[in-house]
Amino acid sequence: MSCATKVTQPPVQKDDSKAGRRPDWLKVKLPTGRKFKEISQTIRTHSLNTVCAEARCPNMGECWGAGTATFMILGDICTRSCGFCAIKTGRPDKGLDWDEPARVADAAKLMGLKHVVITSVNRDERKDGGAPIFAETIRCLREEIPGVTIEILIPDFRGVWEALDIVIDAKPEVMNHNLESVPRLYKVVRPQARYDRSLEVLKICHDKGLRTKTGIMVGLGETPAEVFELMDDVVAAGVNVLTIGQYMQPTKMHLDVQEWVHPDTFALYKEIGEAKGIEHVESGPLVRSSYHAEKHV
Repeated sequence: MSCATKVTQPPVQKDDSKAGRRPDWLKVKLPTGRKFKEISQTIRTHSLNTVCAEARCPNMGECWGAGTATFMILGDICTRSCGFCAIKTGRPDKGLDWDEPARVADAAKLMGLKHVVITSVNRDERKDGGAPIFAETIRCLREEIPGVTIEILIPDFRGVWEALDIVIDAKPEVMNHNLESVPRLYKVVRPQARYDRSLEVLKICHDKGLRTKTGIMVGLGETPAEVFELMDDVVAAGVNVLTIGQYMQPTKMHLDVQEWVHPDTFALYKEIGEAKGIEHVESGPLVRSSYHAEKHV
């Protein structure tokens, strides 16, 4: 299929938001069940954060019900103010919590995890960006859970490659860094980030022999042609896995949804991305960066 294929969208019902009422394919069940409650309790008793809860992920019920969660380290205050993200923004008033890696490893063991995903807030007030905590968390997980596989979703460390090397040297099975959106929208979506720098992060990790992964949101005003161009950049950077999901506005203070992208379009993105040479494209309305992460190792 040609990348120039015209992608049409179904009409949406109008209400007081730009994209209209949320369509049926984006409706999810409220989190319930014994396993969900057990994981909630484990997270609380270990004084940990998860990106599932902090970013209001729509898959939290499914993932926690299946016994998986994405741990968020380095606190719950981010130094950046991305237009899409529900995580608190500010200047962290605490240094690194060196007990946190052990708590993550203990919680992951209690949850019976064999594949663990670790992400973080941005800690731009630090030259190392908190990279040593990433490395220590990887070490503790491997010590506590023999045979565990680990995916790390990292910030760009402001292009401080010495900080990136600290995480690379810990050799996670998957190194993930999200592009989030197409270059044209960076000023509103990721105002403190740079598209070229994020690509360089991915290229460096690939060149160091790591399995690499990135993700984007759609529905923010990008065009299919821009998504296809981003795919070309992803291929050039040697990225193995691309995730594509629908942007959903977490609060009225965040960017408006410009479009509810139809499931057929997500299927097309998967087909074209893999035809371009991306090993695996996980594409769907409810896909998030760590969705089905155990399949990406």
